[in-house]
Amino acid sequence: MHSLNQMAKTLNRDVVYLSGLQKRFGLPACEGATYPDGYLEFFCTVVFLRTFGISEESLRDLWVLEKKLLTLLHVDSTGSRTWFLDACGRTTHRERRLLLSNFDLGIPLAAREVQTGLDFSDRLPELFEGKAMGEDALRLLDDCLKLEKTILNDVRSELPHLRAAAKWATRYR
Repeated sequence: MHSLNQMAKTLNRDVVYLSGLQKRFGLPACEGATYPDGYLEFFCTVVFLRTFGISEESLRDLWVLEKKLLTLLHVDSTGSRTWFLDACGRTTHRERRLLLSNFDLGIPLAAREVQTGLDFSDRLPELFEGKAMGEDALRLLDDCLKLEKTILNDVRSELPHLRAAAKWATRYR
């Protein structure tokens, strides 16, 4: 568990910046040192991607898509307040994980398949299927993968410049 101050020190950012990320990404605030490890890992991912020049707007767009997808897959039925961050930091099966939430879909993302209809909550069933209301998990997954591909291509193209900048900066230690 972490406090907002501890996370700010770890990321070399100020608390105001992290508070702003919380608001802009719609993350719940926790009291004191009760932020789970996944929260810090999510912040790390966002800060690292921003370091590569990925716009916060692109990251927020991807975050919205991932949360919608996870909601359609009923990942939100676990009862955790931070259900959308709980997989952050896990390292196994990278090829099956979404970029920001790091949620493992159980199949390689390139397969473009999802297992729909899982719901572990005690909620009443919806009157209509999500598909009938215009929400389609496969469409959302496709949108996520397109945006993720763009982001990762931008990271790959920026990586040589970042390495060169880090090498250059060692002159001024």
